[in-house]
Amino acid sequence: MTEITIRRPDDWHLHLRDGAMLEGVIADTSRHFARAIIMPNLVPPVVTTTDAKAYRDRILAALPAGDRFEPLMTLYLTEGTDPDDVEEGHRSGLIKAVKLYPAGATTNSHGGVRNFENAMPVLERMARIGLPLCVHGEVTTPEVDIFDREAVFIETVLDPLRARLPELKVTMEHVTTKEGIDYIQASKANLAGSITTHHLIINRNAILVGGIKPHYYCLPVAKRELHRLALRAAATSGDVRFFLGTDSAPHVDPLKECGCGCAGIYTSINTMSCLAHVFEQEGALDRLEAFTALNGPAWYGLPVNAETITLRRSIDAVKFPDKIETGAGPVTVFDPMFPLHWDVV
Repeated sequence: MTEITIRRPDDWHLHLRDGAMLEGVIADTSRHFARAIIMPNLVPPVVTTTDAKAYRDRILAALPAGDRFEPLMTLYLTEGTDPDDVEEGHRSGLIKAVKLYPAGATTNSHGGVRNFENAMPVLERMARIGLPLCVHGEVTTPEVDIFDREAVFIETVLDPLRARLPELKVTMEHVTTKEGIDYIQASKANLAGSITTHHLIINRNAILVGGIKPHYYCLPVAKRELHRLALRAAATSGDVRFFLGTDSAPHVDPLKECGCGCAGIYTSINTMSCLAHVFEQEGALDRLEAFTALNGPAWYGLPVNAETITLRRSIDAVKFPDKIETGAGPVTVFDPMFPLHWDVV
């Protein structure tokens, strides 16, 4: 196959940041994607419906002229989040999900949840009104190894929460482990998972072998090869419970290449080329549309995009920039470590 046409894809987990960075990266998403679930971990975070509306307006103002793109807004869950405000935002159509960050789990997550009991009034209201909870599924207790954080979160936090509120819709974002895949596949209802572009391609060797490579460092951190293979099998299976959430997360190079580098990989610009490569390798190009354009809308209760995009395979490798320049500074583009031959035309 040298050409494939699919419904225009969506990104169900995206970091756009704000200000000059937002203006510098938004076009790489709006060029190919119709919609994206926007992460709320700004400084300060997006914690109220008023915050979300203002952020949405800034995103729309930053769009290149003529681009059609819909930001799907989320709220940052805190122990003081007002259930009435959450419900009002949901009823208005603005708020599509609420994001749970365990405190200290990733970038700008220090204001996240420490005591889950304090967040139960909001979670109970969300369960009642059908508003999904997106979770960064890692524990942050220091005695848990960083490579085990996801599995321990499932056992000690997520499974008890779902037993207590079985009607709550939960998206396990950026699943990185076989345990996470198995848990979703064993679930009978109200659980789905997004999978990133980069976790389908790299394992932890990419970060550590031959020297520390900060531009492959992300959270959740890439795991062993057996986990990467489990993610690829799930993503390319056609299972409606799995869909694309790139977790594309731009940081300027000085904040990546330093003594305490930031976590995040920037993939928006070349995600569709990378995914076509992966799905072709797995003999599953006919399932690329489901993963990128069908399963996510079904989970979030939204219509499938009417527009289409076409990807074409060329003999010569597609050239992407090593870096993009933003008003905030240079951002390094994800390098999959193999030539890409598919591109959106």
